[in-house]
Amino acid sequence: MKNSAPIATATASTLRVEGMDCGGCERKVEAALGRLEGIEEVSASSVTGSVTIHPQQSTRSSHEAIERTLNELGYRLAGEDEGGKSDASPASWWQTAKGRLVIVTGGLLTLAFVLRLTWPALGNWPFVAATLVGLVPIAQSAWGALKMRNPFTIEMLMSIAALGALAIDAAAEAAVVVFLFAVGELLEGVAASRARRSISALADLTPSTARLMEDGEIREVSAATLTPGQRVLVRPGDRVPCDGRILTGESDVDESPINGESVPRSRAPGDDIFAGTVNLDAALEVEVTRGAEDNTIARVIRLVEEAQAAKAPVARFIDRFAFYYMPAVVGLALLMAVVPPLVSTMAWSESVYRALALLLIACPCALVISTPAAIAAGLSAGARRGLLIKGGAVLEQLGKLRTVALDKTGTLTAGTPKVTDVEDWATGQGAQEILRLAAALERDSSHPIATAIFSHAQQLGLSIPQTNGNRALSGRGVAGQVEGRELSLVSPRQLTEQAALDDDLSARIAELEHAGKSLALLVESERPLGLIAVRDEPREDAQEGLTALSRLGVQAVMLSGDNARTAAAIGGSLGIEAYGELMPEDKARRVQAWQAAGRGPVGKVGDGINDAPALAAADVGIAMGGGTDVALETADAALLKNRVTGIAELIDLSRATLRNVKTNVALALGLKAIFLVTTALGITGMWIAVMADTGATVLVTLNAMRLLGYRFSPVTATSGSASPRYQEATS
Repeated sequence: MKNSAPIATATASTLRVEGMDCGGCERKVEAALGRLEGIEEVSASSVTGSVTIHPQQSTRSSHEAIERTLNELGYRLAGEDEGGKSDASPASWWQTAKGRLVIVTGGLLTLAFVLRLTWPALGNWPFVAATLVGLVPIAQSAWGALKMRNPFTIEMLMSIAALGALAIDAAAEAAVVVFLFAVGELLEGVAASRARRSISALADLTPSTARLMEDGEIREVSAATLTPGQRVLVRPGDRVPCDGRILTGESDVDESPINGESVPRSRAPGDDIFAGTVNLDAALEVEVTRGAEDNTIARVIRLVEEAQAAKAPVARFIDRFAFYYMPAVVGLALLMAVVPPLVSTMAWSESVYRALALLLIACPCALVISTPAAIAAGLSAGARRGLLIKGGAVLEQLGKLRTVALDKTGTLTAGTPKVTDVEDWATGQGAQEILRLAAALERDSSHPIATAIFSHAQQLGLSIPQTNGNRALSGRGVAGQVEGRELSLVSPRQLTEQAALDDDLSARIAELEHAGKSLALLVESERPLGLIAVRDEPREDAQEGLTALSRLGVQAVMLSGDNARTAAAIGGSLGIEAYGELMPEDKARRVQAWQAAGRGPVGKVGDGINDAPALAAADVGIAMGGGTDVALETADAALLKNRVTGIAELIDLSRATLRNVKTNVALALGLKAIFLVTTALGITGMWIAVMADTGATVLVTLNAMRLLGYRFSPVTATSGSASPRYQEATS
């Protein structure tokens, strides 16, 4: 058998395991591997089909010991090729061990019924044979778990129930129970496999090959071999094979596989481009900036896998509950077998039968899988929409947020100033003339205000003249000769130091500055010709995102390091509380003060660098950033699509997931409670008990998978609502 390639971190490794399809499987694997020498902690996930092993510092358990233990439990390590993908595509259900067990037990059960009808003299022996043959692999798994000191498994309960039924001459029912158990195990496997394929679909976004440009030639190579500095050709219609930077070419790129953004974005030389996105229009020459193991897709997958391994508080509670619940029900079954015949006229065969049925009800598979299945589906649904959440605990906390503090620059605003007002005060030729002359002075400057003025003039298609003797006025502005005229572009403060301004202009300057705008005055011989106002304006989606937060019952507040006047102006235009002139530590203190005052839990949204103290102080830190290292690694969650609406989407997804968890727990406990009572009263028998257990497991798994089709609807979001707004996946 080929060794499974681990997804290694500094202290842990993750192994792919085949055949682990339910909550009971998780508990068996965790209990068995946890007892091996050199292993400090084990976390198994049937949803992802993986086991994460944290070794002890001093000693490490051998790979052979781990593999041998899993084999004894009836599981096996999944082989992977060099690319990290599975050796083969998933087999059809009838080709699996569980599928073959269903076929064999079903065939034997049918044959037993036929023999009873055609050869009654055989009695129950055909059913005894059908039971024993079908019970062999089940008993082997039970024995393997028992050797690992884990007696409370569904296989052990099934073995006791089937053998007990044979002992009380209920062979036909024992054969039916073994067959139904095999069918239930198969259904669990099929449901888990489908969920696993949906969750791991991200891995298929990166193409397997790339067109490498080297020594003037283009040749096809494996995308996994690309290294930083190499150049690749991406043709129209191709998926981008790497994270890189465009060297030549300009094209629209579909980035929806990475960030969920439905509208393609125009990308030009100098722009970053990400693995898994689709080039739509023209050929691009791209320089590789990250290797295959560290590109955006790989990091997203790694983050999701790590997040799924981090159990939410509700999942940890369910695990603790199941740990005590199963022995308690086994004890109840023992009392059911012994007490009634001693205190009443009930026959021993009847009390033992009811006790055996109770044993089958006892398995907490559906209960244990109810929470991790929903959490894993929620994390994956978010990742597919550019919402990265670092673990179930974060996902659970997001839905509880009451206040969200947002940075201004680059979060609520575009991050670059834009021209908002151009006014002619003296030339009589209009605003475009003022802009044309000012743009000429700012042509060669890299100052943000200069860039905004020059870009605005270009967008309007103005003919920008050349300047002579262009020079910077240290700390004051810029000056030069434009079309034979000596002009300068200075701030209002600099101009008032040289000449008095008339009342109307002074009033207009005060009005614009009160609105948080920065001003540049075009001056000729100390005479103001006109003014230009610029401001870092709110992003196009800022108002929509804040409205969606309000509908969810979450209060948004702006924390900015910019001057208080500008912060107040932007906050006023967006209709939110705003604070300016804050240092990074001031933002953290604000967050802590709100938590202490009962306005929490508090979320903080920023770029992950200057806002690091506040991100750390908040109950949930959310980083904005289109796939940057900071966005992926600094905060508790990251918005790859870099849109304000993503914040409300995160919160709504959390609430949808928690609603799904509650539904799953209610289904699992409700069905068990009903059938525990009916079985104890003798209304339902063993085969109904098996259907109740495995049916509940399949139901909660399928219900969790509905989250994979999550769609956010900001229009219908209602204040404080915890109801999910998602639909079945259509693909």
